Amino acid sequence: MPVRVLICDHLPVIAAGLKTLLDTVPDIEVIGTTQNGMEAIVLVRTTRPDVVVTDLNLRTISGVELIRRLGKEDEPPNVVVFTASDADQTVSDVLHAGASCLLGKDASPQELIAAIRAAAAGQTMLAPDIARRLVTWFRAQPEPRPAATCPEVTELTPREREVTKMVARGMSTEEVARSLVIGEATVRTHLYRVRTKLGVRDRAELVSLAYRTGLIHSAGRHFGDGALVSSEDLRAG
Repeated sequence: MPVRVLICDHLPVIAAGLKTLLDTVPDIEVIGTTQNGMEAIVLVRTTRPDVVVTDLNLRTISGVELIRRLGKEDEPPNVVVFTASDADQTVSDVLHAGASCLLGKDASPQELIAAIRAAAAGQTMLAPDIARRLVTWFRAQPEPRPAATCPEVTELTPREREVTKMVARGMSTEEVARSLVIGEATVRTHLYRVRTKLGVRDRAELVSLAYRTGLIHSAGRHFGDGALVSSEDLRAG
């Protein structure tokens, strides 16, 4: 069975050129082309392509939004992004949206064909320069520290763990009480018991211990935007 491909590009000449190229490949069948993101969704639903090859500049909706919406379909196709932009933010947006492969428009015909085949097989393929930058970024990240051991954490009740996590994320006693629909005095009682069990003196030490033991995990940082997504707030609340 050939790989069924839908091509999306706001420039008809590029879409036509890609179709001409792919029509020469025996195991790839181009089932349509479009300049319109919303039309692409309709075509995906009616023709069921295995792979969508798309630029990020489309009519009606962007390529990134198209990828997000396709990911919510009952039978989502894998997506190869074929774009002129390889800025960090573009890479971040495309990968987080759910694309399988990302190539620049300087990619060779062989690289595009290989990416389509990889996407159809559920694999990932990135342009060499993008892959190098991601590896460089990854290597620059601090190595994750193993969680500190604290056997006393296992003694916490489910509600005590819940209150601890909420406090560690920066919620005040009043906010915790409102969220859990309990009284503030009850929240303070839970916190007192947690501090007693864990041997910490105040809320700041409690928050620190929660992170060090892995009870709460800092949010990861994401490639793109020059900066990376910040970790969870450590306010005592």
